[in-house]
Amino acid sequence: MSSGKSELGVGMVGYAFMGAAHSQAWRTAPRFFDLALAPRMRAVAGRDKTAVRAAADKLGWDEAVVGWQDLLGRDDIGLIDVCTPGDTHAEIAVAALEAGKHVLCEKPLANSVAEAETMAAAAEAAAERGVRAMVGFTYRRVPAIALARQLVEQGRIGQVRHVRAQYLQDWIADPQAPMSWRLDKQKAGSGALGDIGAHVVDLAQYVTGESLTGVSGLLETFVHERPEASSSSGLSGVADGGRTGKVTVDDAAVFLGRMSGGGLATFEATRFAWGRKNAIRLEINGSKGSLAFDFEDMNLLHFFDAADDAATAGFRRIVVTEPEHPYGGAWWPPGHGLGYEHAFTHQVVDLIGDLAAGRQPTPSFSDGLAVQRVLDAVERSAAGGGGWVSLV
Repeated sequence: MSSGKSELGVGMVGYAFMGAAHSQAWRTAPRFFDLALAPRMRAVAGRDKTAVRAAADKLGWDEAVVGWQDLLGRDDIGLIDVCTPGDTHAEIAVAALEAGKHVLCEKPLANSVAEAETMAAAAEAAAERGVRAMVGFTYRRVPAIALARQLVEQGRIGQVRHVRAQYLQDWIADPQAPMSWRLDKQKAGSGALGDIGAHVVDLAQYVTGESLTGVSGLLETFVHERPEASSSSGLSGVADGGRTGKVTVDDAAVFLGRMSGGGLATFEATRFAWGRKNAIRLEINGSKGSLAFDFEDMNLLHFFDAADDAATAGFRRIVVTEPEHPYGGAWWPPGHGLGYEHAFTHQVVDLIGDLAAGRQPTPSFSDGLAVQRVLDAVERSAAGGGGWVSLV
């Protein structure tokens, strides 16, 4: 049945963990939000004919194609969604933009500053023709994070003095956990730093509205060799009993930073924190109050107002599910929490709204480049023993 709206044909490249999350978002967004354009899941591309066909059937795509290049010449596809490992982002995204397709690209934007600069330049040139590009820092679309951004913008915590940001996981804490493309520097660019550290760098800059001006960091690889995987699904895999592979990325990253407003920041990213499954922790202390968030309790935002009476002052526990909260009115009754997948839906909603209005979606490729420069500075600092590296 036709909705009467103009259609946005989508072609997706890659169909594993992120491909599944993006597919659910494209399916779900028009069923809960009133979108200006009607997304149509035209085709998904991959290298293995049998596997990509199975993915298309499972995830709801009209067609399966072998080779992403086949998507670029199709008149029924207006947007390319890039859900592949980082070593392929630049080639696919630049080609898509040059072919006149809008692009949504997973984070981190690229595996190097040079690649990210190429992508940002291509996006800037494409924007002059009305073709837009966005990088998928999806956690920006968690309602509690979006509310935190609003409170900072409103001046509710005053001048930012401290940022504490952590992303903690444990999926490779076991030394026998098998190899993954995420542990191969050629494919992933970096380890915990780029895979999950990129998210908290972006969140720190997004929520505060400030940028990092310099960093000092350390990287560590705890397990240098792992069993090869005989099969994999999402972040997990089954170890091959005989072969091993070399880990060529960091297992953990810690770094200090200074924000452009003068505040101090500390960051930690690790996949070796037993018991922490997906703990994205952000605390911001300002001159008038504080905010605290943990993704493992993602529907809550904690807010402290220093102007409250000392006898009853304390962190407020805000359940961010009210219709007045970001994205809240489209979903369930108040108090009925959202999950990981909803942020991807919100990403689609915001992207389509911006495309329909002719606006630049955020975060842009330039925003992605800014994060890439921070990651690069941390790597350079760690390589030099942890010295200060300026970003300005």
